[in-house]
Amino acid sequence: MKQSLFSFFGIALFVSLFVLGSCGGSQSGEPTQQDTTPVSYAPVTHPEWAKTANIYEVNLRQYTQSGTINEFVKELPRLKAMGVDILWFMPIHPIGVVNRKGTLGSYYSVKDYKAVAPEFGTMEDFKAMVDSIHKMNMYIIIDWVANHTAWDNEMLANHKEWYTLDSTGKPTPPEGTDWSDVIDLNYENMEMRKYMIDALKFWVKEANIDGYRCDVADWVPVEFWNQARKELDEIKPVFMLAEAENPELHKHAFDMTYGWHLHHVANQIAKKEKDASELVSYFNQKAKEFQADDYRMLFTSNHDENSWNGTEFERMGKGTSTFAVLMATVPGMPLIYSGQEVSMNKRLEFFEKDPIDWKKGKDISGFYKTLFELKKRNQALWNGTAGGTMTIIDNSENKAVFAFVREKEQNKVVVYLNLSEKPVKVKVNNPVLEGEFTNVFNGKKVAQKADNNITLAAWEYMVLEK
Repeated sequence: MKQSLFSFFGIALFVSLFVLGSCGGSQSGEPTQQDTTPVSYAPVTHPEWAKTANIYEVNLRQYTQSGTINEFVKELPRLKAMGVDILWFMPIHPIGVVNRKGTLGSYYSVKDYKAVAPEFGTMEDFKAMVDSIHKMNMYIIIDWVANHTAWDNEMLANHKEWYTLDSTGKPTPPEGTDWSDVIDLNYENMEMRKYMIDALKFWVKEANIDGYRCDVADWVPVEFWNQARKELDEIKPVFMLAEAENPELHKHAFDMTYGWHLHHVANQIAKKEKDASELVSYFNQKAKEFQADDYRMLFTSNHDENSWNGTEFERMGKGTSTFAVLMATVPGMPLIYSGQEVSMNKRLEFFEKDPIDWKKGKDISGFYKTLFELKKRNQALWNGTAGGTMTIIDNSENKAVFAFVREKEQNKVVVYLNLSEKPVKVKVNNPVLEGEFTNVFNGKKVAQKADNNITLAAWEYMVLEK
């Protein structure tokens, strides 16, 4: 999402209770005539290139000292070498000035949907960067804020009826938030929907981007997203990521949704509020809620978590790397946030300039590269139905250890994770474990029997590949 001073967990709970299609507040102005003709939408078809992909979130403002597109472009070879596939840019649009928070304001207070913020560069700079990304066989999606705009977006001056208005006819921030720098859009207005879809199509046509990450997607009617995906795919196959955890969004609109629930479970295990057995319950429940080809984005950090709830090290402590292995090997697409590859251990300011110190932390880009390369070469870890199903392995230390196997055709990956601060001796017995494997992180050969005894140090992980 963005900028709230209360925790995202609270917002996520609010979203889960929010009725799809509601915009909050009373409406004024003449109602827009709606076409009641039923529309048929095709099921989502993932772009072919997405089946082995990972994703990397770019905080452009804080990425370099200048915070510009042209300065960021210099980092592309490094990211390519690390194995990054999809670059997700936080909003690149001009930021509102009226009621701005802080000195620089929030990325998510959009003043103009069809422009690049001057502080980041020009439209020509952006298009050139997109071309450079594509030449490296990487892909780019940009953040899209469909739910609200800045107070000084020209839409308000020209189309006040496009906004949610209070009883006095004034625009209002999204209900239940402290987002005083933005105002809520009224999705009962069909003309506003057409404008927004036209703006979405603009960046695909003009800049050749590959899709979008859609902010608070559950606060916008699913029918809007279905229509947007239909029209975008008519231009080129796009990749769509929803900041939501709603199975309905996968049917006709989005390739991927957030794995917020898993993220919160991981934080709770790290804090000893829950143990590893909670993961069994989690995956059993999600298997009922989501389809096998619904991509889920998994992470130990992102811009919301980092700025508002703490760095991965604050939340996960010595288990940070172990949870990163979990997110990169269970079904889903792993995300890295800007700076995680150098163990960034600070909360980035959201409304001020606060550059990442790339020389301060420990460089662990090789750790992520190992995980990304494993995902690409071993079909068991591919995304959705292109990859293998997960078999959870019962073990003698289920409260401390989470173990599983993923298998697709002749490809197999076995993962053992000690999610506790104590060393453990683990007994497992399952025929799916048999075979000759290679330890992904040290290259050693490992012979596995159905009946195994494994010793794991505190927070130790073992990833075996066949």
